[in-house]
Amino acid sequence: MATVEVLNWQNKKVDTIELSSDIFEAPVRKDILHTVVRWQLACKRQGTHKAKTRGEVRGGGRKPYKQKGTGNARQGSIRSPLKAGGGVIFGPTPRDYSFQLPKKLKRQALRSALSYLLKSDKLKIVEDMKSEEGKTNELAKRLKGFGANKSLLVDVGVNSVFKRAANNLIGYQYTPVIGLNVYDMLKYDHLIVTKSSIQGIQERCGVN
Repeated sequence: MATVEVLNWQNKKVDTIELSSDIFEAPVRKDILHTVVRWQLACKRQGTHKAKTRGEVRGGGRKPYKQKGTGNARQGSIRSPLKAGGGVIFGPTPRDYSFQLPKKLKRQALRSALSYLLKSDKLKIVEDMKSEEGKTNELAKRLKGFGANKSLLVDVGVNSVFKRAANNLIGYQYTPVIGLNVYDMLKYDHLIVTKSSIQGIQERCGVN
């Protein structure tokens, strides 16, 4: 079990918490992290790219010139792929880039990412995430004083007032435990989680 300090927003220790070694001290598998990040980015692709073939390009119903006697090569349509403004040969068509990954692999990637962040001193645990007025300026000053730049903020659930304050912050993202993912954990410089969210994170990783 790893013992980690619980901090307040003045960056002072207020408590300690025991973290599961199966999750926060797991081997850092870069190959699995790479696979899961590639899977996440592939699932985000819209795949709506489309190029028209010669049968879909408007016009070209009439033969451009007669078959013989002009000295030019035979042409049946001005919308041939060989002509400017014509169709595209083997162009992109709408497709789904997503693919399936085993649930066990996704959980292992979460464990690797959390272990890497803890080992690199990029994981911080705070006592709560609350905002009295929901003001972005107040939260920005609090995060700056906490020494957290470009951070992923994770709570057990969504606090609507805190969410309103965090929405306009550049370089920060606020999400509940259910939205925690490998790509965002590696994208941001720090992962800041609340003490109450640790249980939910451990359940996401398959440990109760």
